Amino acid sequence: MTYFGWLLDGANWTGSTGIVARLAEHLGYTALTLLIAVVIAVPLGAWIGHTGRGGFLVVGLANGLRALPTLGLLVLLATLTGLSLVGPVLALIILAVPAVLAGTYAGIRNVDASIVDAATGMGMRGPEVLWKVELPNALPLIIGGLRSATLQVIATATIAAYVSLGGLGRFIIDGLGQRDFGMMIGGSILVALLAILADLLLGGLQKLIVSPGLQAGRPAAGSPGVRRLRAVPSRPAADRDAA
Repeated sequence: MTYFGWLLDGANWTGSTGIVARLAEHLGYTALTLLIAVVIAVPLGAWIGHTGRGGFLVVGLANGLRALPTLGLLVLLATLTGLSLVGPVLALIILAVPAVLAGTYAGIRNVDASIVDAATGMGMRGPEVLWKVELPNALPLIIGGLRSATLQVIATATIAAYVSLGGLGRFIIDGLGQRDFGMMIGGSILVALLAILADLLLGGLQKLIVSPGLQAGRPAAGSPGVRRLRAVPSRPAADRDAA
């Protein structure tokens, strides 16, 4: 059976261990991870970007977390938490947070200081400036960070199968163990297709909710400025104090 023959075999799509069930599990792991990562990283990145305090910690934390070996981290967490969903999800959250945090922080810090000055001159206070001015202008980079995190999580969620959980990674691990290369390659193709589809959907969402004027000249998702957080020039302290 060819690699694509395994994918085209209807018997592989049904049942509790079929492609549809494994895809649902994979999407569940991904959605849970991204939801928690966004809840943690967006408020933290927005606050640090708005106040300008602790930016060096964001740079160090984000780049440091990226350097952690995910599989080694999973094994460590699985040893501490047992063979449950907790270990893989924690490992994926640690992988996802840096990209979202980087995008949010960089997006807020890159908002034109003159826009903030204008908002302050209109009588807006700090929280209003953040919610009504900075966050809307930072959306392209925030969504770019989310897109980068989504691609990483979808690809890496396959490690859940390493600790006997489900997801599309089950086909890769089981195919390797059984020397069923059709299953293994087929599972890899499904993961790649899912990542491409998710990126296209998020790209479409970005076009819908981000003003066309803000999309021009912004770094694309997955660009070096989003993939790796670098120090962003700070606005003058007076600008921040006024906000």
